[in-house]
Amino acid sequence: MKTLNKEEFEKMNIFGTGEPNDGFAQYFVGNSFLNVLVDPKTSPLFLANVTFEPGCRNHWHIHHASKGGGQILICTAGEGWYQEEGKPAQSLTPGTVVVIPAETKHWHGAKKDSWFSHISLEVPGENTSNEWLEPVDADAYEAL
Repeated sequence: MKTLNKEEFEKMNIFGTGEPNDGFAQYFVGNSFLNVLVDPKTSPLFLANVTFEPGCRNHWHIHHASKGGGQILICTAGEGWYQEEGKPAQSLTPGTVVVIPAETKHWHGAKKDSWFSHISLEVPGENTSNEWLEPVDADAYEAL
């Protein structure tokens, strides 16, 4: 369900907004927040709830791996977008699961008229890394 009202959104955002995502702010248009759900010191998986303010989206990026790897998004609150290079953007709503294979150029974020959250799971693999690329074209995003 779309919502611009932050208080209303917080009631839906069952995994919590967390803290400003300052460590990755240079790779986002707008403000995002990160709530790490498992302690990386005790789990081999990175699992976090990522929250995007309305209009916020990350830059195009690729999760590299020589074997395995990639990312899984589990949409939990609000509404957002996911797009792979060369394909139309896909609407994201609570309950949507997106499996992103390694080496797939993509972006994801909130719709311009809604807060949005998803759980991000970094899929384990060999020789994994993340390559941040250019911002999503503002005109193309606005046209969604």
